[in-house]
Amino acid sequence: MKKNEITEIKIDGVIFPGSSWGMADGKKIIIKNGLPGQRVLVNIAKKRKKYEGRILEVLEKAPNEIDPPCQVFSKCGGCSYQNLSYQQQLKLKEKYVLDLLEEAGIEGFQYEGIVPSPEVFSYRNKMEYSFGDNEKDGPLMLGLHEQGSFYNIVKTDDCLLVDEDFNKIQKVVLEFFLKTDETYFHKRSHLGYLRHLVVRKGKHTGDILVNLVTTTQGTLAEEAFVKSLVNVPLKGQIRGILYTQNDGVADVVKAEKVTVLYGDDKIKDRILGLTFEITSFSFFQTNTLGAEKLYAVIRDFVGQDQNEIIYDLYCGTGTIAQVLAPVAKKVVGIEIVAEAVAAAKINAKKNGMDNCEFFAGDVLTEVEKLAYKADVIILDPPRDGVHPKSIFKILDFKPKIFIYVSCKATSLARDLPFFVEAGYEVKKVQCVDMFPHTGHVETVVLICRTDT
Repeated sequence: MKKNEITEIKIDGVIFPGSSWGMADGKKIIIKNGLPGQRVLVNIAKKRKKYEGRILEVLEKAPNEIDPPCQVFSKCGGCSYQNLSYQQQLKLKEKYVLDLLEEAGIEGFQYEGIVPSPEVFSYRNKMEYSFGDNEKDGPLMLGLHEQGSFYNIVKTDDCLLVDEDFNKIQKVVLEFFLKTDETYFHKRSHLGYLRHLVVRKGKHTGDILVNLVTTTQGTLAEEAFVKSLVNVPLKGQIRGILYTQNDGVADVVKAEKVTVLYGDDKIKDRILGLTFEITSFSFFQTNTLGAEKLYAVIRDFVGQDQNEIIYDLYCGTGTIAQVLAPVAKKVVGIEIVAEAVAAAKINAKKNGMDNCEFFAGDVLTEVEKLAYKADVIILDPPRDGVHPKSIFKILDFKPKIFIYVSCKATSLARDLPFFVEAGYEVKKVQCVDMFPHTGHVETVVLICRTDT
């Protein structure tokens, strides 16, 4: 099998997130997206010892496949499974997680099922759009990256995953810059002005925060830009418009210089009755109603013993810590991002949670400084899971209970055997779908010490 060879493959299985596999010439081909049962025409690429394929055409649909409601589903990289019914998506995610746990030797637990997202569409409260084009020297575009492309942008101003206000704002901003001579930032030459547009909205408050991100290689007509946005008829209300300048070469939103053009630099939203301030750069779950379901599962696993001390490691802006504060004696949070810790302290004070304490620093070093003995430890690590060097230090605390909140099931399956070897037992597992139409799923695991 040669590089760039085009061949026909029947897809046999799914590899999450957003990948599938099939056989060709006796070799396993990993394919971007795809559904079991599809017959597809694939362009083959070899990376090291692996063969990967990109779907050029679906020759035959899968038996359970449906027509995706989105017009650009086949091009846009934002979704993977709009061509499956939502119930089929949930079954796919459940099987994936349970298969991984079985392969890792994790058994004997009570599976609590999968909690569906309260909203299947219009659930995202944050979007990060990119400026670019879809063909060489083509017209300016604003949207999401095309599947399989580092450069091409797909216009997504009718996206079904976001609030209608996001689509209106995206259209207005693109129209504004199409009337100017400003170009987008080219990733190869590092020349150009326009980079990203970040939009956030409070699900329960309707507050909207708009952040335009550019280089310093152009000029913004600030007053005209603000006027174009504040005059848009929206369901929510724009509370702030920011102008962020960043000359770094990496394709990330970074706050080198931030100017408030209008209103405030933050918005508010609520989770389970608690109010949180959110900046353009804060971590906040992108599915607000789904997050409430997730945190309710965590709170249920913790129980109602108000004499316990809880550690919330990788606490972010302290959302979980504050949700658990009413059912705990004390909650201690650790987070490496100092800005997130500052926000956690402010939010906890405003919510009247005086039994919460937050520390900025790496979990690897900060856990050694904690003076309190934890009864319960919440682990909500980044996608790569718990750092191999810190997992043993965390286990040395020997709490009665660990609750592991995982956004990447492969990392979870890798980490859980360490807990079992240390004298713990996986008691309960529950999945929570926070990201309909994508390959991502959250998994909450209750881990109890066996000698209690």
